[in-house]
Amino acid sequence: MLADIIVIIHLLIVAFIVGSVPVVYLGAALRWAWVRFWTWRVVHLSAILFIAAESLLGIACPLTVWEDALRGAQQRAGFVERWVHHVMFYQAPTWVFTAAYLAFAALVLVTWIAIPPVRQGPGSV
Repeated sequence: MLADIIVIIHLLIVAFIVGSVPVVYLGAALRWAWVRFWTWRVVHLSAILFIAAESLLGIACPLTVWEDALRGAQQRAGFVERWVHHVMFYQAPTWVFTAAYLAFAALVLVTWIAIPPVRQGPGSV
């Protein structure tokens, strides 16, 4: 059960990282002020930079390691495990994932420059 919860958290993190880029561009086009909020954008940038650094250094994602440890030798896949893993995990050489993470990190940096975040001060909305 805990392993399934970790998979769901992992999926939500992936959705946040991948989904934030189009949301920023859409929000900028529609003049949504919140897409420029500093804290949200820093968390987003930090998340993808962390993942890219892990990949460059050959470090496994802590959530994946934790989930694998919890599952142990479990052979029977539950509903959550089957479907979430099907959506999130692909078989490819490591360099493909490293290149993808670095390219996406570059896209997030370009987005940071194209639609810069705004620091929120006291009393600002």
